[in-house]
Amino acid sequence: MIAIGNDHAAFNLKKTVIEFLNSKNMPYKDFGAFEKVEGIDYPDYALKVAHAVSSGECEMGILLCGTGIGVSIAANKIRGIRAAVCTDVFSAKATRNHNNANILCLGERVIGTGVAWEILEAFFASEFEGGRHQRRVEKISDIEKNPHLK
Repeated sequence: MIAIGNDHAAFNLKKTVIEFLNSKNMPYKDFGAFEKVEGIDYPDYALKVAHAVSSGECEMGILLCGTGIGVSIAANKIRGIRAAVCTDVFSAKATRNHNNANILCLGERVIGTGVAWEILEAFFASEFEGGRHQRRVEKISDIEKNPHLK
């Protein structure tokens, strides 16, 4: 299952994401926002999606805001989350292949619906390569466990 969350700035992009998931028969859980109301705080929705992914309730997540940056910063505060902002297909593939990203972050004010569709396709079609990348992902996990590492 895919967790989805958004703020008011990405309300329209969420429609594209849902169309994509439905076209691929990928089940999802929408954590909101459900209205396009100014002043919705993106960390609230990033937290819901990040917890759903980190707990195993959902396998992966998609977070949406104006740029994708705010939701990625908030989500990455949760242990076990590797949220990546992607604005192109190459980055979407690379973050899955090399970083084992488990949340895709997109910005409605940055990409159009066509590019969003291509990024979603690339992200979900790609898999973690492991190997030398596993060691690096493990180092990220070590930082989460002990943020005072040097």
